[in-house]
Amino acid sequence: MRAWQFTEVNRPLTLVDLPDPVAGDGELVIDVKAAGLCHSDVSFIDGTITSLLGHLPIVLGHEIAGVVSSVGRGVTEFEIGQRVGIPATVHSPGTACNGGFSEKVRVKAEQCIHIPDQVPFEQATPAMCAAKTAYAAVVTAGHAESGMKVGVIGFGGAGTLGAQIALALGAKVYVADINQAALDKAVKIGASGVSGDIRDFEREELDLIIDFAGYGTTTAAAIDAIRPQGRVVQIGLAVEMATISTQKVTMKEITYVGASNAGKHEGRKVLELMLDGSVKSDVIPISFSQIPESLEKLAAGGVQGRFVAFFE
Repeated sequence: MRAWQFTEVNRPLTLVDLPDPVAGDGELVIDVKAAGLCHSDVSFIDGTITSLLGHLPIVLGHEIAGVVSSVGRGVTEFEIGQRVGIPATVHSPGTACNGGFSEKVRVKAEQCIHIPDQVPFEQATPAMCAAKTAYAAVVTAGHAESGMKVGVIGFGGAGTLGAQIALALGAKVYVADINQAALDKAVKIGASGVSGDIRDFEREELDLIIDFAGYGTTTAAAIDAIRPQGRVVQIGLAVEMATISTQKVTMKEITYVGASNAGKHEGRKVLELMLDGSVKSDVIPISFSQIPESLEKLAAGGVQGRFVAFFE
């Protein structure tokens, strides 16, 4: 099978021909129909989080949706021909073992979830990472609910999904991004306010702010802008360190929490929201051969939407 293999930090992916995987006990083999490109893939390649990978060389790609083509012994929940996705974790394909930038993937059946027939593969792929992680930030860690005022910093792929999730819950959303095109998009989906700096909404007394950017300065701005006894959720990882006002954290009695890996529960919840039309990812379709060049574009920044590679 064809696969794009990551061999060394700061080197382009290599096109290789690997043996087709075989399903072992408790495993599935999935024919990949679509695979999403994530900023985490860029961070694996540039060395930022390469240590999280199970081994090198490895086939990246952790936003995976496809059809079961082989079922190992002992598997009862899935059968050949079913549509499935793999909610991404550090233990799943694309991180712990060979992933979705290939024609086939072997995976433990317990790591998979069913994809409803009405949800296209190109929407299901970001649901396996970006959207479910956004759900974890907004709901699981953020405790967002109807009537709350929610700030979203960074209106890229994950931030866009997070804002849609908050709106679906009945919250008012305020978006901060330095990209005017992103702000224009935020207005179109129903944001109550947009700005280049979340601190411009301090008077709104935001209940929750989610930092999808993670540039350090954005985290500090969230601490400045959140209301007393409000909640700030960190999910963006653009830089390792941030300098924040501990005086404000203390005196305003702020809750500051992190959100990273969501699970199968969040993946199913996002698919439900996609099923009823509340959440939709802005997909940029690419071919299998365009994966390396699209990762380079993602690394350069400014991409509005989620690259999704389709497999013939």
